[in-house]
Amino acid sequence: FLGLSNLTIIKNALRIIKRVYGNDIELSEIPIDDDKALDLFRRGDTTGVFQFESAGMKRYLKELQPTEFADLVAMNALYRPGPMAEIPRFIEGKNHPARVQYLHESLEPILQETYGVMVYQEQIIQLLQLVAGYSAGEADLVRKAIGKKKREIMQAEEPKFIAGCEKQGLTNAQAKQLWAQIQPFADYSFNKAHATCYAQIAYWTAYLKAHYPSAFMAALMTSDYDDIDRLAIEITECKKLGIEVLPPDVNESFVEFAVVPETGQVRFGMAAIKNVGTGAVEEILRAREESGRFETLEQYLETVNPHIVNRKAMESLVKANAFSAFGDRPTLLHNLDMLLAYANRWQKQQNSGQVDLFGQSVDDDHTKAKLTLDSPAVSHTSHEQLLWERELLGLYLSSHPLETFEAFLEEQTVALNALKPEHDGKSVVIGGSVVDVREITTKNGQKMAFVKLEDRFGETEAVLFPGSYQQTVGIWERDKVVLIQGKVSTKGRDGSTTDEVKILVDDAREITIQQAEQYQATGKKRKVPKAGKKAAAKTAPATAAINPSARLYIRMTAGSDTDALLSLKQAIDDHRGETDVVLVLGEDPDRQIIRLPGGIDSNGKGVQVLAELVGADNVVLR
Repeated sequence: FLGLSNLTIIKNALRIIKRVYGNDIELSEIPIDDDKALDLFRRGDTTGVFQFESAGMKRYLKELQPTEFADLVAMNALYRPGPMAEIPRFIEGKNHPARVQYLHESLEPILQETYGVMVYQEQIIQLLQLVAGYSAGEADLVRKAIGKKKREIMQAEEPKFIAGCEKQGLTNAQAKQLWAQIQPFADYSFNKAHATCYAQIAYWTAYLKAHYPSAFMAALMTSDYDDIDRLAIEITECKKLGIEVLPPDVNESFVEFAVVPETGQVRFGMAAIKNVGTGAVEEILRAREESGRFETLEQYLETVNPHIVNRKAMESLVKANAFSAFGDRPTLLHNLDMLLAYANRWQKQQNSGQVDLFGQSVDDDHTKAKLTLDSPAVSHTSHEQLLWERELLGLYLSSHPLETFEAFLEEQTVALNALKPEHDGKSVVIGGSVVDVREITTKNGQKMAFVKLEDRFGETEAVLFPGSYQQTVGIWERDKVVLIQGKVSTKGRDGSTTDEVKILVDDAREITIQQAEQYQATGKKRKVPKAGKKAAAKTAPATAAINPSARLYIRMTAGSDTDALLSLKQAIDDHRGETDVVLVLGEDPDRQIIRLPGGIDSNGKGVQVLAELVGADNVVLR
């Protein structure tokens, strides 16, 4: 399904390229070593590129600096839960081939093409055959058993594997290390053919984006027109590429997003407007094709069937600024009923074939009525009109409501796109507009919330635990602008470390339009917090041991205490090391045992910090 949807995007992009630029591109003739496409990967400019657009993947691509298609195949296979931990070593090997090491010389012919790192399922099978003496059938059975997590088969195979490795000259310790590495790798891994097919689709999309950015982005946005979140990301990407996205227009737009040939701008597709279906757009296009460009509002009303483009659709078109050539939005909206009455009356006369008292057709030019638009008694503010765009298009096009707050936010907050995973745990002040609020009730009956916040440069999720949510509950409404004090967090809801930056809110307040307008700029900007120290990348040989001899056990009776769990996770992250951490939640018979991601330095202060959090009796190293 993933591949098919992207093939549709490619097909649409090729169609747009042929229509706008006159170039007929054959995918099979695209060079596999195109430097412009590869450079797009090296820059990490892969928004919209199949399988390569996550923040983590972009970061790794910048570090890897791929020079050939094979690098993309390997990265596509490595960016999976099993082999992902080996990405830093793969990058190190790619950039410094002389540093590649092998646990045993028998591994070199198997792992040489991937710089000493296991990447593909085929390499597991080769390893089992060439290093452990398995037959091809036996090797594939073990691979399947590992992939399906059949522990009883795996346990039964371990002695046979170790004995086979020892016959090939590996020590018992080396054989055990090799066996330990195979297990997590096979939990989720690709065969090379699968990875190559995915990488090929990714390369095609990158090639089109690099050489025909407007056409590619138009095809991409057409594919995602009903996904507001994706559309917002893609329009932001257009701005980054220097491509202007124009608002919908009844004279210029089509069903899909389209490229303006002379300028390379992308025109918003009318079918992407909420409440305006494909049928309504096709009716407008029919009228435009038969009667030509709509020179007047009367011409539009006389040629477009109001029963197909009904009141709801026309109201949405007006609010989305698609009638900007004929008047301002508040005036057109105020006169909407009169405009529809005119269109219906005209259509009725046309259908009945009426003539006037002198025997002339009612459609003679000199007998046509001229519209006079009344001014609205109360006009809508520019802010209200922007909210119409947000409601109907999913985003702001003509301008951004935060422009009024620009001076305040620029000096008093840190831009959201400046926050990185390396800032985990750092205190920060941010600000922006509330996009969405999701309230939940915890197991102990308290309410907390997850708030989607955006500024002019990016967006993030703000997490309000019961305490901070209760103190600030009145301000979390869509489109309100807020100032937040909190801490950066990269922890997922399961406690694992991710590439996604969130803000744990300590305090917040609303910023009103009046406060923003009265703000006096000082010329001083708030500094971005210094990045914390990253955990050192593991560059040990491919078969380094993954399980230390000791584990740290933490006992907690209340698994619903979210604040305590987050404090524990923060303490572990602040004292990273090689000792596994196991969390024991609840009492028998409902006790849960959870191995936490990452490890702790059991020789440092981390154990003491944990003991202070949960009590010394609840922390055991054994």
